Amino acid sequence: MKRRYAVTGVAGSEGDCLVELDGRPVMTPARHPLRVPSRALGDAIAGEWARQEGRVDPSTMPLMRLAATAIDRVAPEPERVVSDLVAWGMSDLVCFRADHPVELVARQAACWQPLVDWVAAEHGAALAVTTGIMPQEHPPESILALRSVLSGLDCFRLVAVHSVASATGSLVIALALLAGRLRAGEAFRAGALDDLWSLEVWGDDAEARRRLDVRQTDIGEADRFLRLLRHQT
Repeated sequence: MKRRYAVTGVAGSEGDCLVELDGRPVMTPARHPLRVPSRALGDAIAGEWARQEGRVDPSTMPLMRLAATAIDRVAPEPERVVSDLVAWGMSDLVCFRADHPVELVARQAACWQPLVDWVAAEHGAALAVTTGIMPQEHPPESILALRSVLSGLDCFRLVAVHSVASATGSLVIALALLAGRLRAGEAFRAGALDDLWSLEVWGDDAEARRRLDVRQTDIGEADRFLRLLRHQT
């Protein structure tokens, strides 16, 4: 799409901010006005539009993408997204541990067990940990606890949590990032622990490193989105 606007801006007040181009609302792909609950997020999205030159490149507008996805795809069906995220939790990365070599076993335990303990203490969701690839059944009350936490989130936080869970394979890591228990870099390293271990053991691989870079970028974008929702820069 060719850039056909001169000025970007944000109208409205904190809690209901409308991103505008030349005084007209930005529309999502599904033709909804781009309304966000944080002025800081609205300003950042307007900044993404302002930085476009010649042609608008959506790939350079991660905050816009997350907000539009929240409005178009999450808001109409939040319980579907909640169910998807609960499914992540039922096969959560941090619950599947190696039984060898001892160095990897120790690294997983040191990184992941505190997160398992945290989600049990913080949300009442005790999760079963196993070795190998066969899943363990989690207590029904833990599943209900995770669903309750997720059902209490708005569409904007849900889309960020979904993005992090997709990038890491872990709802627990995503919830820890949401709560500020982990920073973006820590969330990436926790989610990529096995892959980073393989690179250490077998040597660097350009394609594997590229995939990791994409995952790290996705986590960083979701973290920035969440911080802007909290009115932090």
